[in-house]
Amino acid sequence: MSALSRVSRLLSKPLSAARNLSSKAEDAPQSGFWFEYNDDQKALQDLAKKFAREEIIPKAAEYDKTGAFPWDIVKKAWGLGLMNGHVPAHCGGIDLGVMEDCMIVEELSYGCTGIAGAICSTGLGQTPVIIAGSKEQQKKYLGRLIEEPLLAAYCVTEPGAGSDVNGVKTRAEKKGDEWILNGQKMWITNGGVANWYFVLARTSSDPKAPASKAFTGFIVERDTPGLIPGRKELNMGQRASDTRGITFEDVRVPKENVLIGEGSGFKIAMGAFDKTRPPVASGATGLAQRALDEATKYALERKTFGVPIAAHQAVAFMLADMAIGVETARMSWQRAAWEVDQGRRNTLNASISKCYAADVANKAATDAVQIFGGNGFNSEYPVEKLMRDAKIYQIYEGTAQIQRLIISRELIERAKRQ
Repeated sequence: MSALSRVSRLLSKPLSAARNLSSKAEDAPQSGFWFEYNDDQKALQDLAKKFAREEIIPKAAEYDKTGAFPWDIVKKAWGLGLMNGHVPAHCGGIDLGVMEDCMIVEELSYGCTGIAGAICSTGLGQTPVIIAGSKEQQKKYLGRLIEEPLLAAYCVTEPGAGSDVNGVKTRAEKKGDEWILNGQKMWITNGGVANWYFVLARTSSDPKAPASKAFTGFIVERDTPGLIPGRKELNMGQRASDTRGITFEDVRVPKENVLIGEGSGFKIAMGAFDKTRPPVASGATGLAQRALDEATKYALERKTFGVPIAAHQAVAFMLADMAIGVETARMSWQRAAWEVDQGRRNTLNASISKCYAADVANKAATDAVQIFGGNGFNSEYPVEKLMRDAKIYQIYEGTAQIQRLIISRELIERAKRQ
């Protein structure tokens, strides 16, 4: 822990001054993609890496078994500045880029993707407010997260509407200076522990209204009467993450909690993904890197026919393929993060990185279990947990199939413009 404190103090001066960590190193080229992190970025990465190894890994199995929410770890991450880095400076944040966010997420996910989700998923709830909130809304709701170790959540998915956002049935009806929300959300990460929520609700009474005009985005306080979190879901993996359904029964939301204006919700909800899908990809990459490291270590220790199994080409080639996947997944999220930090529309590469890294994580975890053999199927070893944790990356924030749909549509639209 002393090492973490030293790194934190090392970073405190430039971070409090809100230095732009996404700026290029002095010897970097002035344009194009640069593979070297600058000194500030390296220090931030080292902080996250030390935290994952000293605070997350020792407790990951315990939280996986109990399913309890890791508040102790979340509060330590908050205290070290590993959360809320992308909050604007006028709210007390340091306005980091998506690149830095991804760096942190990858390192924390190496330790445990469930605990990393508990720490980092608040970013998804915050992003609509960052990209579409007024200065007053940002100051009130984002500033609150800087002052205390509180969390936000993103409420879009419903029991009958996941990838098909146009199928959202939660409704909001305007009554005077308030909106009345009724409906149910499902699979909401941080659902039971969030201080406030971004909620997407249908506000158009026209059943044929296009999604671009039918929905409105709201900021909803957790303690609003009628907002009822359901039971914590018992999931296959990432069990430390708090996932619940949320019911809205005549929930009153003041008009000042509408983001941009009526009918802008779909654009906000989808726009958030350009910034949040690269971090999801980086989390999958962190899991894949952990699978590779565990498998490599085990392959050097386990012997068959008188030699370590790493000496057998069948195993060595599996490790090589895992390494290929990890390195290319990392470059993919770096590309997507770099693009959005440059102010460019990164929808294509955000979906590519999310889709590809999720597939890499699942293959790497499966191959790690195979290399461990019978031990890999046993919960006393870490790789069976990696395999369970990996699957959700192909599902949440848009399934692997939806990512391919987005990618293909982007490609077709580009071809039409040529």
